[in-house]
Amino acid sequence: MIGAHNWENVDVVLSGINFGANLGNSIWHSGTVAAAKQATLLGLRGIALSMPASRDEPNFDILKPSVQRVLDILLKDPQLALVNVNFPDDRPRGLRWTRQSVRHYDGKVVPGEDPMGRKHFWFSVIPIESTEEGTDRWAVEQGYVSMTPLRLDLTNEKELTAAQVRHPVD
Repeated sequence: MIGAHNWENVDVVLSGINFGANLGNSIWHSGTVAAAKQATLLGLRGIALSMPASRDEPNFDILKPSVQRVLDILLKDPQLALVNVNFPDDRPRGLRWTRQSVRHYDGKVVPGEDPMGRKHFWFSVIPIESTEEGTDRWAVEQGYVSMTPLRLDLTNEKELTAAQVRHPVD
């Protein structure tokens, strides 16, 4: 927001590269994707860029060629207003256009305590379904860069239409 309002001629916001993947369900609560969405709400283009977190420092040098290819494609196409990009944790094998992975989880809440004695809770997840081919998660698991065009309107049009028929309101 600050850059968009303080700089002149801003037409795209690059958010990231975030150190932590934003795949599948995680885009719902991703700050990296939220910044790209906010750009789109301002009438700008937004591109979220992420990579998996690991214990090692990220090696951005191995990503440079892929970052360049991704930006060459996305920046030249004004029709792509909001895109979520995820890089694999090793040298990418190539690029893939993907859809968002949606998986259900068997989650558990694990209570704990931090060093200051404050309570905290970890949410652990175990996927119930396997990863579907063609999704963002599948691409990154296979070593590809995932490029997922997103939209701001999350309305389920099919359910909306059905609800209007089943439950007419004034």
